[in-house]
Amino acid sequence: MHIIMSEDELNQLLESAFGAARKLYKERGFQRRIGFGENPALINVDLANAWTRPGNPFTCEGMDDRVIPGVQRLLAACREQGHPVIHVTTCYQNTDRSDPHTDMGLWHHKIPIEAVDESNREVWAIDDRIAPVKGEQVLVKKHASAFAGTYLAGLLRSFGVDTILVTGVTACACVRQTICDGIAEGFRPIAVEECIGDRVPGAVQWNLFDIDAKFGDVEDVDTCVNYLNSLVGPGCRTSPETV
Repeated sequence: MHIIMSEDELNQLLESAFGAARKLYKERGFQRRIGFGENPALINVDLANAWTRPGNPFTCEGMDDRVIPGVQRLLAACREQGHPVIHVTTCYQNTDRSDPHTDMGLWHHKIPIEAVDESNREVWAIDDRIAPVKGEQVLVKKHASAFAGTYLAGLLRSFGVDTILVTGVTACACVRQTICDGIAEGFRPIAVEECIGDRVPGAVQWNLFDIDAKFGDVEDVDTCVNYLNSLVGPGCRTSPETV
């Protein structure tokens, strides 16, 4: 027998389960706070058209009403205060699945990453609602994590960054892996709650719960914007009082 439930019903069940799990974790010493540092950067993971626009294999839910508006607020704060912004996307030069030398590695055996062919720039370009401005990095990755096989860690260290605010998709894969690698690389990961999406019902809630217990802090967008506005980054030529 198949049981069909609404998204609200699923969320209620998950929250009920998380309540008991939070109590268990707390009793065992999990869910500690890593906290905000003094030098943040914003990392937007895979907020490119293949994920944010309809009609693609990777299209995610909640883009128009939740994720994009939240990221726009974070971008405004970063740009106002001079904090670094890194836009991350994914594409491949050789999408021939029969070629053993493809830069897709083995991942194409699991998911249709051949859909993000480098020759079709519109597909993997950053969504123009949150498009990069001059001075913001656009980093192309080949794996789930934005750190795996890229220059991201070295770039952040050169900027003096100690805290990464992570947004994007998907909660269960690229965002999660970026956060896990981020703490392993010595950065304080902050998952921005409203700015993380996925394709599967319940995936965001479950992964944010688990990330908050083990790998980083989950904070809402208001808290993160206030934090960004409280600090002046190296790219800001004025103090908050004079902006």
